[in-house]
Amino acid sequence: MKALVHQRYGPAADVLAIHEVERPEPGDGEVLVRVAAVPVTGTDWHLVRGWPYVARPVLGLRRPRNRVWGLELAGTVTAVGPGVTSFQPGDDVFGWHSGTFAEYAAVPENQLAPQPANLTHVQAAAGPIAAFTALQALRNAPGRRVLISGASGGVGTYAVQIAKAMGKEVTAICGPAKADLVRGLGADRVLDHTKGEFGGGARYDALLDVFGNPSLRDCARVLVDGGTLVLVGGRGGRWLMGTDKWLRAALTTPFRKHKTKVLVHQDRHDDLLTLKDLVEDGKVTPVVGRTYTLDQAPQAIEDVRRGDVRGQAVISLEVPPAPRR
Repeated sequence: MKALVHQRYGPAADVLAIHEVERPEPGDGEVLVRVAAVPVTGTDWHLVRGWPYVARPVLGLRRPRNRVWGLELAGTVTAVGPGVTSFQPGDDVFGWHSGTFAEYAAVPENQLAPQPANLTHVQAAAGPIAAFTALQALRNAPGRRVLISGASGGVGTYAVQIAKAMGKEVTAICGPAKADLVRGLGADRVLDHTKGEFGGGARYDALLDVFGNPSLRDCARVLVDGGTLVLVGGRGGRWLMGTDKWLRAALTTPFRKHKTKVLVHQDRHDDLLTLKDLVEDGKVTPVVGRTYTLDQAPQAIEDVRRGDVRGQAVISLEVPPAPRR
């Protein structure tokens, strides 16, 4: 089968290539999925380079430990291993697993769910991990008034919709080219980050800092006393990639009037089922900005790195990508 193989660390165009690899066979409790679509996220572009360096003991010191990239998928079951009771060949599924930039993946049964009936494979692929992150961040963000930075990206577009489904009043921050998208997702107010409109002069019960751009001082300034700052991901140098901000926030929280929570999302089957219900109830719709073919994956990773994609970029292994605008 064809797979996108990660050969060494570096820019995606230099280190990713399609190769023929052995097709997996489903083991006990596993489902063989014919992969139809895989999302490209912010995680991909820096891990392809082996960043942050502090993660190299897990990723692989000199070269990547996992040769086939990809963390999520949507597709169709083609075979099931011993002990599988939830699925049968022909079922459309979505979920998470490593090594999904390939034509087939053998995935544990408990990392999959039936694909929402009202989604295509491409839409379903743009779901699991970004939605897990948004769900778990919002569960850590009590109160009615929430400010969401990075609202036009993969996590942000879910956070806006899920917050509205929870009955929250949502103020979202993004660039001017994506304001219409975020407003269409239900945001009550949209602020332009290029105009320095962080917070818009108001104060909030919770702030979801998705990309790590605002300073800790700015974060404190827009929160009510007793409010909650939820740090989701981050940006920074190749050594720490923003985790230094997490440490500074944790160390200074005792001296501030708000609470700080650092979110490292967990992959949970219950949250996958929650996402399925939200989608089928019409409360959440995955936002797919662009689709690409497998051989265009390096370009997709670069587009995500530059912030050129509204919502999520998705690799389709079924059909040619939509025309680029």
